[in-house]
Amino acid sequence: MVLLSIDFASLHAILESLYNEMMPLCEDMLGVAKGVAGLGALFYVALRVWQSIARAEPVDVYPLLRPFALGICILLFPTLVLGTMNSILSPIVQGTHRMLEGQTLDMQQYRAQKDRLEREAMMRNPETAYLVSDEEFDRQLDELGWSPGDAATRLGMYMEVGMYNLEKSIRDAFRSLLELLFAAASLLIDTVRTFFLVVLSVLGPIAFAISVWDGLQSTLGQWFTRYISVYLWLPVSDLFSCMLAKIQVLMLQNDIAELQGNPDYSLDNSNCVYIIFMLIGIVGYFTVPTVSGWIVQAGGGGNYSRNLNRTATKAGGFTAGAGGAALGNIGGRIRGK
Repeated sequence: MVLLSIDFASLHAILESLYNEMMPLCEDMLGVAKGVAGLGALFYVALRVWQSIARAEPVDVYPLLRPFALGICILLFPTLVLGTMNSILSPIVQGTHRMLEGQTLDMQQYRAQKDRLEREAMMRNPETAYLVSDEEFDRQLDELGWSPGDAATRLGMYMEVGMYNLEKSIRDAFRSLLELLFAAASLLIDTVRTFFLVVLSVLGPIAFAISVWDGLQSTLGQWFTRYISVYLWLPVSDLFSCMLAKIQVLMLQNDIAELQGNPDYSLDNSNCVYIIFMLIGIVGYFTVPTVSGWIVQAGGGGNYSRNLNRTATKAGGFTAGAGGAALGNIGGRIRGK
């Protein structure tokens, strides 16, 4: 799908390469993280050893291994932590992306078939054939004479062709605009996701170091849940796009079946339904963070998700109202209603 000559697939690839290019920056945090973790480990071990001595109890060595395990994770953070997390989660991203590519390919094939059948159906009808074929238009003009009635017929044919081309251009432009907004919403989600992942990755060693200190152990669990939740934004977004593509495939299959079996079938209702689903898709993209949070319950980012969903709801109402008004106004002007 080409939208204003913008290759959105390459933009998503740029965001992926950006994440990979930013990963070495987490090594700059290792020195600070080692200092914070070392100081925290000193107090952590000293406090527990002192408590055991004060109570005249044997020292339990196993809980004391926690700071050392976290220290190893900090020292090998880019490979041990990030490498392991990304290796586990990346197959999910690849699987959902393959599903989306399959549905998109089917949608393009069915769309081309529907356009061909629509043209053939109009060509079979002498009253509409000249609207889509210049050869038929010229042939019908050549059959007309130069009487006043034929001159009026010529003028009417020129006006009908002009109105048909105008209506088609407006419809295609409006659909292209909605498709552009649809792809831009997906790119927005991917951009915010990349930013969150970069922040979590670069400052990850600091989060591990802070979790060594007493009372801050929950930082480690929150970092993992937030990282996984944000990482799943892209698979959830792809699944949402896959669902919308499947809906379009089913609509195209219904249009193809009607065009093949019903010569009087009109595509106006189908085009309106397509626009409605595009509006739903634009708004639905902003629910991706919430759905991702259902998969892995993340403690952070709640205000962001709530604000995002609230904005999406308001934008959805405004977009649907504006789109419906514009569509009705355009349709009324074109058809003279």
